[in-house]
Amino acid sequence: VQLQASGGGLVQTGGSLRLSCAASGFTLDYRAIGWFRQAPGKERVWISCIGSSDGSTYYADSVKGRFTISRDNAKNSVYLQMDNLKPEDTAVYYCAADRWYGTSCQEGPDFASWGQGTQVTVSS
Repeated sequence: VQLQASGGGLVQTGGSLRLSCAASGFTLDYRAIGWFRQAPGKERVWISCIGSSDGSTYYADSVKGRFTISRDNAKNSVYLQMDNLKPEDTAVYYCAADRWYGTSCQEGPDFASWGQGTQVTVSS
């Protein structure tokens, strides 16, 4: 059971990146998936979630309107499209999968499986 986050890099303010979260050893289809980030010297914080069944999406206020979470069940992957990036978006980004099947984001998933993180750096 493994998650792999990728797609990070260095981008200028206003630029875009698309992060991917791929799973091996288990299916993401029926699990809520979350994206988190951890800036230097700060705690890891939640930024987005996509539900397991209806695909409902949720965002932290800090990224709402700029980031879009989506999933491709055929590829067993979840994505985070990040547009209009700002220097304060600089962080290591992690994806996480719910321990259980069928939980919605509103029910408070138990994010038990984590990817190793991908670095996003936004220059001013």
